[in-house]
Amino acid sequence: MSDAEEIDRLRARVAELEAERAAEPGPGAQPADRRSVWRSTAAGVLITLACVLAPLSVASVWASTVLSDTDRYVETVAPIADDPGVQAAIADEVTVAIMENLDIDALTLEALGVLAEQDNMPPRVADALPALAVPLSQGIESFTHSQAERLLASPAFETVWDEVNRVAHTQVVTLLEGNEGGAVSAQDDTITLNLAPIIEQVKQRLVDQGFELAARIPEIDRTFVLVESEAITRAQRGYVVLNALGAWLPFVAVGLFAGGVYAARNRRRALLRGSIGVVAGMVVLGAGLALARTFYVETTPAGILTAESAANVFETLVRFLRSSLRAVAVLFLLLAVAAFVSGPSTGAVRARGSVQRGLGSLRGSAEAAGWQTGPVGVWIYAHRGALRITTFLAGGLALMFWSEPTVWVVVGVAAVVVLVLLVIELLGRPPVTAQPAG
Repeated sequence: MSDAEEIDRLRARVAELEAERAAEPGPGAQPADRRSVWRSTAAGVLITLACVLAPLSVASVWASTVLSDTDRYVETVAPIADDPGVQAAIADEVTVAIMENLDIDALTLEALGVLAEQDNMPPRVADALPALAVPLSQGIESFTHSQAERLLASPAFETVWDEVNRVAHTQVVTLLEGNEGGAVSAQDDTITLNLAPIIEQVKQRLVDQGFELAARIPEIDRTFVLVESEAITRAQRGYVVLNALGAWLPFVAVGLFAGGVYAARNRRRALLRGSIGVVAGMVVLGAGLALARTFYVETTPAGILTAESAANVFETLVRFLRSSLRAVAVLFLLLAVAAFVSGPSTGAVRARGSVQRGLGSLRGSAEAAGWQTGPVGVWIYAHRGALRITTFLAGGLALMFWSEPTVWVVVGVAAVVVLVLLVIELLGRPPVTAQPAG
C-alpha cells in the first residue's frame, strides 16, 4: 500500500471516529434523549412529506403554467400539426364535410343530364354520359382530398392550427375545469375541435385552383375528435387539483425538505437520503406517465387516431412535464452525489484527497512560475465559507428563475458551481506566519 493510500485510509478512519463521537451522548446526557428522538422523528417526517410532494409539485407547475397559459399551450400542441396520422384524419374529415355540403352526386347527374339533352349530342354519347357520374364524383372527391392534404402539409396549416388552438384555449381550460361548450367541447368522454377555419382555407384553395363550384360551399360547422378516452373525467378532476396547487406547492415541498435537513442530527446523511427519495419520486412520476400513455393509446378508438398517432399526441402534450421531472431528478441526484462525496467514507475521503492534491500541485506550479494571488488569495481563504454558500445560492437561484430548466441546464449550472468552487480552493491561500529565528 502506498503512502498516499495509507494516509487516505487513516483520514477516513479518523472521520468515522469523529462522526461516531459526535453522535454519542455526552457524560451528562440521558441514555434516551427525548429531544434528540423528537428532532430525528420530525426530520424524517418532513423529508418524507417533501419526497411525496415533489412529483406532485412538478405536475402542478406543469398544469398551472403549460396548460393554463395560452402561449405555452399553443407551443405545446404545435407539433401535433406535423403528425402524418393527425393530418390524414383531418383531411378525411374536411373532405367528407365539403362533399356532403356540395352534394356532388346530384350535381354531376344534373350536369350530365343537361349535356345529354343537347340537340347536337350524338345518341351514343348521350346514352354513355350517365355512366360517367360515379367516376366524375370520385375524381372531384379525390381532387378535394388532395387539396386538403396539400394545405395540411404546408406552412399555412401551421398558422391556421395555431390560430385555432389559440382561440380554443379558453374553451380547453373551461373543459378541464369541468365545463363544456365553445370551439372545444367534451361529451361522452370525447374532446372535439372545430374545423370551420380549416375547411374555409381548403374551400379558398379549391376556388384558387379553378374549382368555382367550391364557392357555393356554405359555412360548415364540423368538428374533429382530438381525444376519445375514458380518462377525460379523471383528467378534469386532476387538473382542478393540480392547477390550484401549482402556485404554492413547490415552495411547500422545498421548505419541508430544507426544514427536514436542518432539523436532522446528521444533516449530510439527511441530505443524501432525502435527495435519493426525491429522485425516486421522479421515477415514480415517470412510470405513471408511461402507464397513462399506454392507457390513453389503448382507449383511443382506431377510427379516431392510429395507435402511433395517439402515442405521438400524448408524448407531445406531456413533453414539458417529462423535461421538468428529468431536470429535478438530475438536480437531486447531483445533490446526493455531493452529500456522499463530502462524507466520511473511504471513497469520499480518497476523492477529496485526490482533488486537494491536484489543486495543491497546480497551485505549486503556478507559484513556481511566479504567479501569486497575494492579498486577494488571503482574503478568499479567510472568506471561503461565505463564498461557497454564495456560489450554491447563486446556482439555486439560477435554476429557480430559469423559465424551462432542462436536464442540460441543470448539468450546466452544476458544472459552473463546481468550477467556481474549485477556483475558490485554488486561489485561496492561508496567510504566511513568521517563523521564529534560529
